[in-house]
Amino acid sequence: MRVVLTRSSEDAAATAARVAALGFSPVFAPVLTIRPTGADPPAGAFDALIATSAAAFGVLPAARYAPLASLPLYVVGERTAESAMAVGLSKPRAIAPGLATLAALVCDKLRQNARVLHIAGRDRTAGFEEALTAAGHRLVVWEVYEAEAREAWRPEEARAFAEADAALFYSRRSAELAVGLAAGAGLSGSLEGILHICISENAAEPLRQAGAKKIAIAPQATEAGLLEALKHHARGP
Repeated sequence: MRVVLTRSSEDAAATAARVAALGFSPVFAPVLTIRPTGADPPAGAFDALIATSAAAFGVLPAARYAPLASLPLYVVGERTAESAMAVGLSKPRAIAPGLATLAALVCDKLRQNARVLHIAGRDRTAGFEEALTAAGHRLVVWEVYEAEAREAWRPEEARAFAEADAALFYSRRSAELAVGLAAGAGLSGSLEGILHICISENAAEPLRQAGAKKIAIAPQATEAGLLEALKHHARGP
């Protein structure tokens, strides 16, 4: 079973290894490219560090993260935790399965009015930062990367998408971009035959609107949930 990965090339390697370990064949049709912003880190002292994506720790040399090594770290997902520790940061105090859980954990663990650094990308899901601010924390965002939409797939990437049996989608944006890239490659018809495994109903909506017939939603909004759904549907009824 060929499983197309729509994540950026920078993110896809670890996912490909997990997909292969389950006995599937990963193929690649990335819809995004991760690029560093070049932004300097905010000045001042912080009480904690949060990150919601492994990409936050893959765009800068490890030495750039060294001044943050002593901060209590709170993250979403095991991959973010692994990436943070790989650049020398401390083991996370908490690893949350999603944004809402992370917000609740941070609000529970930190004193009110804590100054918190969020190391993040420019394109972010609404609600998370607002929840921390509403709880009385002083949130400062360091935008270290941007996820740039690709204009077109290369021929081999378009072919990988067209020949895939299933595709993994981590966000609504990636699903929207995949629909557009498929149309640009003349592959809109391929959307009907592929099993689209989405991290949420919201992520699935652009695929439904584009005419996709086979859609599965992960039982949890995590990579582990996506892979669990992949295993379940690969076994068949």
